[in-house]
Amino acid sequence: MKSPITRIYEMYKDRALLKKAHADTVGHTGIRFTFGKGKSTAEYAASKEKISEKKGPSGSADISQEETKDKNGLRIPAVMIPSSFITCRSCGRRALRHKWEDNYFVCPECGKYAPIGAYYRLSLILDKGSFTEIDTDIKAEDPLGFPGYKEKIERQEEKTGLNESVVSAVGSIRGIRLVTVVLDSRFFMGSMSRAVGEKVTRAVEYAMEEKLPLLIFSASGGARMQEGIYSLMQMAKTTSAIEQFSEKGGLFISFLTNPTTGGVTASFATLGDITLAEPGALIGFAGPRVIEQTISRKLPKGFQRSEYLENHGFVDRIVERSEMRDVLTDILKLHADTKKFSTVKRSATLENK
Repeated sequence: MKSPITRIYEMYKDRALLKKAHADTVGHTGIRFTFGKGKSTAEYAASKEKISEKKGPSGSADISQEETKDKNGLRIPAVMIPSSFITCRSCGRRALRHKWEDNYFVCPECGKYAPIGAYYRLSLILDKGSFTEIDTDIKAEDPLGFPGYKEKIERQEEKTGLNESVVSAVGSIRGIRLVTVVLDSRFFMGSMSRAVGEKVTRAVEYAMEEKLPLLIFSASGGARMQEGIYSLMQMAKTTSAIEQFSEKGGLFISFLTNPTTGGVTASFATLGDITLAEPGALIGFAGPRVIEQTISRKLPKGFQRSEYLENHGFVDRIVERSEMRDVLTDILKLHADTKKFSTVKRSATLENK
């Protein structure tokens, strides 16, 4: 029986994860209002012109006002107010937000999968109170002094609340502990930087030391061009870590989401012992248009989509978002039972000798 202190601590961790998951789904998709000094009529008119040109991901206008500070020079936080409707980027039809939430952010009209944040995905699969984030001190940097890159990083941090495009955590699914890594496509399209490669490698090493299963959700546009050779080196770095993990007998479940392309596909994303994918996910190295222009031929219908890859043996199973936790539970239980069986079998053999 758990002690009261343990229960309180788990409640605190669960509340922290749910708060971040809520920010993933609401805090960064609604209309933005900043409390503070009001704008003049001319500034307000100029902001209205910007609104008509820029639309937010939820289909509603994304109002970005200038940063406001109080009398002590401290920044006044903005309030994100979610829109009541979300427009599907695929079919263009609108539906109430609560319908999207009830459907795990899959379009209620056409079934198209919308991208979701890393913390929200973790909240869908991990047991309550089991979430513990690791390597939070590793953040995006500018190793080459690329022009304007630092400013872009700051804007991404402000927009998403993340310090890199990956979140790594230790938790449990139906009581089975594991290490989970989630790439978030909202931060530079989930591209792999030096920091991303380091966090993925450390997560693999942690799983190897603790003898835990490893689960990686991939969603990436490839290597990050602003970091040049440093980002490309992460392909070899992560691949080497996965190889060592595999040699130690570790279980690696690779879960591919839309899109998984470039250097991530060419490294750790396609090295799983079991490879799962979300429906309709784009999975490949180069994009379809680049391939068609290179080979001067028309590609087959559905080429590089998860259904096509499943039919050709590159994906073991396509998993709906609603059944994600159950499928992962079955795989982890099967792995745990297998390990227990091999231990029992080895003990019986020694007794017979």
